[in-house]
Amino acid sequence: MNTRIMSEIPGMSRIGPVLFKAACPDCRARFELSAGALRLAIGASARTTFYSFTCPECGTAVRKPAGERIVELLTGGGVRTLRLHSTV
Repeated sequence: MNTRIMSEIPGMSRIGPVLFKAACPDCRARFELSAGALRLAIGASARTTFYSFTCPECGTAVRKPAGERIVELLTGGGVRTLRLHSTV
């Protein structure tokens, strides 16, 4: 899990915007992203629940799976969320 809220410390109030640590699987760069730089898609299964961003170093579109804890951190940090609905 490469994404963590940096400003969420138990017992402390938030001082500034939430930043998330992330890494690019292509260029291996490590960086911090604001909530506005991330997108979260929540689907009906683990396979269709993911977060995405564009690597600020190489420009690669990155998509990574998002388990329950990642979803909780991203939504709590203000990341825009898209709920995917299946059509049957």
